[in-house]
Parts: sequence; structure tokens; C-alpha cells
Amino acid sequence: MKNKIKVLIVDDSAVVRKMLTEILNSDSTIEVMATASDPYFAATKIQHEVPDVITLDVEMPKMDGLTFLRKIMSQHPIPVVIISSLTDKGTETAIKALEYGAVEVITKPKLESDESWEDSKMRIIDIIKAASLSKPGRKTQFEKVAPKLSADAMISSFSPTSMIKTTEKVVAVGASTGGTEAIRVLLEAMPLDAPGIVIVQHMPELFTKSFALRLNELCRITVKEAENGDSVLRGRALIAPGNKHMLLKRSGARYYVEVKDGPLVNRHKPAVDVLFRSTARYAGANSIGVLLTGMGDDGAKGLLEMKQSGAKTIAQDEKSSVVFGMPKEAIKLDAADKVLSLELIASQILKLTL
Repeated sequence: MKNKIKVLIVDDSAVVRKMLTEILNSDSTIEVMATASDPYFAATKIQHEVPDVITLDVEMPKMDGLTFLRKIMSQHPIPVVIISSLTDKGTETAIKALEYGAVEVITKPKLESDESWEDSKMRIIDIIKAASLSKPGRKTQFEKVAPKLSADAMISSFSPTSMIKTTEKVVAVGASTGGTEAIRVLLEAMPLDAPGIVIVQHMPELFTKSFALRLNELCRITVKEAENGDSVLRGRALIAPGNKHMLLKRSGARYYVEVKDGPLVNRHKPAVDVLFRSTARYAGANSIGVLLTGMGDDGAKGLLEMKQSGAKTIAQDEKSSVVFGMPKEAIKLDAADKVLSLELIASQILKLTL
């Protein structure tokens, strides 16, 4: 029998600690080994037993989550998942948390409806499992979960047609767990005249705006959170806003994005499959699809549709992926023309767009 994934919950709210404990202990492969109301108490727990994954709040008394995260990563790296409330201040801090090594940032579940509660519960469990996989040497199998919607929920399937080529290329990128760092590496390597880029990173509402602003400060190209109708231009990357789907559209020679609400697809909103299918339909051979690190399989089928439409496709390799889930599923489908380490993907994109 496989060992359970041991989780330490660090949150100053007794209600949240109880809620997360109930959620995580409901899965047979996860065990909450302890809870802590502040980082000092958590450090004491870790001295007695090292968890496989830590869930960490951002704003806490005595020591904030960001400081504690930096101490963990500098002294004894352990996969950390930030579970935070959605506030502007908390968002900025959470973005820094990703830079300091957090595996994932998610929002605290809300009791808005039974459906949203079940979605939140399932997502938290999946992320804890994915975070445990990010630890080298660990191998935990994902369990199959309830049926989920495909990209059909947002855009109908189609037969690949002979898309007229233009001189302009569009690069569509999808990522999830570990994707924030991977996207930073990819975009920092892009020159000012890089082809237009559209990105779906699984990330909560509000976080995507801070993420885009942060990347805009670091990169030579312009990076912004996408707004409905934004043109896809050379030297600019558009990041799909959290809790919205983003589709690529075309009007004449102009590419633009449509940002719209809709159901969860592959349990995500935005979903990579939605972006990739729309890119296959409206850009076809004029596009390049890139599927980066992430848990699950979102983007795998969409990347295959892009390839079948004449696009060039790339999947990140296992060694450089934080979680080799989405790229692995794409490779299984033979959706990737090339499987490359993260450091080589930017140069390959530029080579394909010459």
C-alpha cells in the first residue's frame, strides 16, 4: 500500500484549517499530518515530521506566509501551495510567492453553491497531488474524477481546412502548475519583434492581472492581461484573465482575442483547450502551439487539433517540467512535433517564425 501524501496546513483561521482538513482527509491518498496557526508553530511541527506538501496562507500573525516560504525554500525545500483570499494586496504577495518557489497559488473555497464547492474541493485535492509529484523521486498516481466538460462547451469542433497563410504568426501557450515560472523564462527570452503571443495560465481571477504586470516589468515585450477585442500584435503577449475563457479570432489579416464567460472546461476557466481549438480554427498553419508544465490533461487535445490544422507544436519535456502532466498527455496523443526543455523553447519558436 502506498504511503499517503502528508500535508501540513498553515493558516491563522481555525475555520479554514478545519475546512481544509475535511477536504483533504476526504481523499484516501491524502492525510493531514498537522495544522498550525502560524509559521512558528508550523516550524515546530516540521522538526518532528517533514510533510510532503504544505498549504500556506499569506497573511498571518507573527510572520507572514511569504517570509516563511522563503525560509522553507532556503533551508529545507518542500512543495508549498499558497491558499489565499482574493484581495489586491494578497494578490501582489501571492505573485511574489510564486517567484519564491510556491508550486501553486489558489483561492480559498467559497460556499456559493454545492457545485462550486465540489469544484473547489476537487481542484484543491488535485493540486495537492500535483504538488507532491513536484518533489523529485515521488510517484503518486492521479485518481480519475467525475466527468468534465471539453472545449465543445465553448467552441464547436471543426474539420481542418486549408487556412490561407499570412506572414504573421501567432504563438498560443498553455500552462498550469509550475507555469508561472516557465512563462517568465519563455517571455524573457523574446525579442521586441517577437510574434504575437496568447497565453492561458491556470490562475485565479485578479492574480492574472498582477502576473501580467509583473512580467511586463521583466520582459522586453509588452505583457498584459487580455481584454475583449485586444489585437494580437508583434512584441506583445496577452494573458487570459482568471475566471474567463480566451479565444483567438481573426478579422481579415488581424488577429484578436475574445474574452468571455462560460462553464469550466477540463475543470478550468480559462482552459487551454479552448484557446488551442480557437487557434487551430482561426490561425491554423499560421500558428505555433506550446504546452508547458502542468497537472492534468488540459491542452493536450487542443494541441493535437492545432497540429492537425497545420500548426507547429511543442511540448515541454519531463526533466524541465515541475509537473509532467499536460505535456505528457499531449505526447501520448502524438500532438507534439517537438519535445524540448524549457530553455530551448523560445529559440525554437523564433526559428519557426522566421
